[in-house]
Amino acid sequence: MEAGPTTGPLVILLHGFPEFWYGWRAQLTGLADAGYRVWTPDQRGYNLSDKPVGSQHYSIDKLAADVLGLIDAAGVDKAIVVGHDWGAVVAWWLAATHPNRISRLVCMNVPHYAVMLRFLRKSPRQLLRSWYTAFFQIPWLPEWLAQRVNYWSMVRSLKQSSRPSTFSEADLTAYRTAWSQPGPSGAPALRTMIHWYRAFAQHRPPLPPSDRITVPTLLIWGAQDAFLLREQAQPSIDLCDNGQLVFFEKATHWVQHEEAAAVNDLLIQFLKG
Repeated sequence: MEAGPTTGPLVILLHGFPEFWYGWRAQLTGLADAGYRVWTPDQRGYNLSDKPVGSQHYSIDKLAADVLGLIDAAGVDKAIVVGHDWGAVVAWWLAATHPNRISRLVCMNVPHYAVMLRFLRKSPRQLLRSWYTAFFQIPWLPEWLAQRVNYWSMVRSLKQSSRPSTFSEADLTAYRTAWSQPGPSGAPALRTMIHWYRAFAQHRPPLPPSDRITVPTLLIWGAQDAFLLREQAQPSIDLCDNGQLVFFEKATHWVQHEEAAAVNDLLIQFLKG
């Protein structure tokens, strides 16, 4: 999805699991109205995007290369990259590996990849919260269970991890449709969405030589996140040469939905420098 003037600075909004471009609709219009050229792609494996068969096609370097391809397609040298959840993992990786292509970086409710890996190794609390990442390594079973009863468990997870009324029935209908989009193997998109987790465990490329993030960075964090500990936020900013951390104390993992107006104002202020 695209919006805003074609002459404006390019902003690419990267969604996470289990969303698609629709999760950025409030930011899409807000940033476009502020004069930015905004692209909100369905990332690889999601909704209407390509869905290669096999988890090896969803490694973080391939996901980052997709974004670089979008920047090239836009005919510009650099883009502002904003990511939430898995989209933020891709954004952090891009900023570390291709800082010359990123003018500004915004991540929401996901730590720097080096901090995340450290917490997964050493924090029992984070391991407990991330139980589903291990479950998703099982072939076929997670997506089969998640599809049952019209994606009941997926909908329940969204509702239970967010503030009341964050996701309307119309929103949930849109998500169910996106999760059901068929891939070339005939399996619904949910399988290739889960492949992101499998690839991160099974097909991870070597880490970048340096963990430092040299581009200006804003980290937005909903403090009531049910999946990721807030203690990961400050160590992530400590790895940034020019970083800013903003907590939304009453927001959950879905901060861009729950605090849409405030997030938009913060984004525009940061992007204007």
